[in-house]
Amino acid sequence: MRGLVGDVGGTNARFALVDQEGHIRFPRIFPAKEYASLTDIIAEYLETTAGRKRPPRAAIAVAGPVVDGEIEFTNLHWRLSEVDLVAAFEFEEVSLINDFAAQALAAPRMGVDDLRVIGPKLRGSEGCPMVVMGAGTGFGVAGLARSSRGDVALATEGGHAGFSPYDDLEVEVWRRLKAKHGRVSNERLLSGQGLFDLHVAMRDMEGVNSEATDEKKVFEMAQAGDRLALATLERFCAIMGSVAGDLALTYGARGGVYISGGIAPRMPEQLAAGAFRARFEDKGRLSDYVSAIPTSLILHPYPALVGAARELAQLESVRI
Repeated sequence: MRGLVGDVGGTNARFALVDQEGHIRFPRIFPAKEYASLTDIIAEYLETTAGRKRPPRAAIAVAGPVVDGEIEFTNLHWRLSEVDLVAAFEFEEVSLINDFAAQALAAPRMGVDDLRVIGPKLRGSEGCPMVVMGAGTGFGVAGLARSSRGDVALATEGGHAGFSPYDDLEVEVWRRLKAKHGRVSNERLLSGQGLFDLHVAMRDMEGVNSEATDEKKVFEMAQAGDRLALATLERFCAIMGSVAGDLALTYGARGGVYISGGIAPRMPEQLAAGAFRARFEDKGRLSDYVSAIPTSLILHPYPALVGAARELAQLESVRI
């Protein structure tokens, strides 16, 4: 095996091995909060898959900013460094990469079966930047710069940019969240907790009852046809569309905007229904600009592992 790849989010940690042809092998998912540290998960994975034949390198996508080869997870009480991993597992090289930066590296490798087009079928401009964004435990954003010398992922904390209300309903949601949190970021709405908070705000504004106790229950109610739960999902997709359009403008992402994360794949019909794309394109004088940009939902089960495998290949090429 050429190396170990991982994708560590706020809820799950995914690991796999990469073979000599660059294919992902033996993927496994671990519930992150059941382990005291990431090294415990890696040790268990290697012991049960690789045994004594340890891979020489590792590239691990992590949820949070990587600074000088170290990560303090945003939604987990873990800290880790590349030096720690080299010492613990005797890897020759280790690269920690932001999880959405890894997905940005994977975006150009997604095939037709790995994507669902949202809105019109458009062709992204060749060689132009791309954006990947997604809601899960938190809200992640990364860009991809493209050139003849290769792709460069741009890790960001764009999920923590300020939320901009679109209409009176969202102004009232913003007011309620501001009273609770102070500053209101996009992640305060575009996340699992944000989906539930949005539902609660809409419930209270309408003065109706709801059985929802968390975002999972909101999804269950929506599947059962509950009007307020369905309205919550539609509004969530609309807000995501606005943010996606803003990011497309910010990055000049004429190569395409890709939606991933743990939540969006659970609501493909709502995303495709129209509110997402309508808000994506509603950018005033720049509406024609964003209207030409394709938007797609990533269906591949392990996009960050695909990106981590590209990062692993870059480690090898630098070494050579």
